[in-house]
Amino acid sequence: MTASAKPLKVLVYSDDVSVRKQVILALGRRPHPDLPDVEYVEVATEPIVVQNFDAGTIDLAILDGEAVPAGGIGVAKQMKDEIASCPPIVVLTGRPQDAWLATWSRADAAVPQPLDPIVLAETVVGLLRAAVPA
Repeated sequence: MTASAKPLKVLVYSDDVSVRKQVILALGRRPHPDLPDVEYVEVATEPIVVQNFDAGTIDLAILDGEAVPAGGIGVAKQMKDEIASCPPIVVLTGRPQDAWLATWSRADAAVPQPLDPIVLAETVVGLLRAAVPA
């Protein structure tokens, strides 16, 4: 894939700016050489998450399961239930034992906090490869 390919839009939702920054820093502008650059859409509130999903321009979403007042697990469930062609969703869980909640929400993957940048990058790259036509 060439560097001139259209950037992928990754939504990062958390009410905590430090969580959003940690995700973006872990993934960087280009999480893998086989993929186009990534353009991040930072979101702090659930209504803006819904607005972005409804616009249909998001390639992947990373939702903080610990966000308040609307946690990413509930938001993931809502998006998967309401949007027919919902993009892949990664939920950041508070601990590894919460992965079952992400499964309930129909999220495509769960990554526990504290974030391991390698695990997050591998998870995101795998989902983006599957979602982006070659």
